[in-house]
Amino acid sequence: MTIKLFLSQTDSRPMYLQIMVQIKQKISVGDWQAGFHLPSIREMAAATGVSVITIKRSYSELEREGVIYTQQGRGSFVAESSDMRNELLLAELDEKLKQAVKHAKELGLSDAEITERIQQVLLNTSV
Repeated sequence: MTIKLFLSQTDSRPMYLQIMVQIKQKISVGDWQAGFHLPSIREMAAATGVSVITIKRSYSELEREGVIYTQQGRGSFVAESSDMRNELLLAELDEKLKQAVKHAKELGLSDAEITERIQQVLLNTSV
């Protein structure tokens, strides 16, 4: 199995978080389906060039979030949640919306102005 994660030393996010985000992306785009057997902690550490402790933290956080589950002696797997992909996509959307709101606040917009602009975007967007 080829493990392709792209980690950056210049990214302000810690390595464990970069790993978590990329695993979630693989799940949300359908590369890793429900029940997919993730690489072992040691395999992932070797493939990414980060410590076993960093991978263990990533897997632990993903398990805490319900994205993966671990079976003693068997390894870690993508959770069987039927809504997992949708949940991950919504979480990604929430993160983008948070960034947009943060940017609007940096521009000095009030909550009411931000809400008004979002409503304008909704009215002017056709799907």
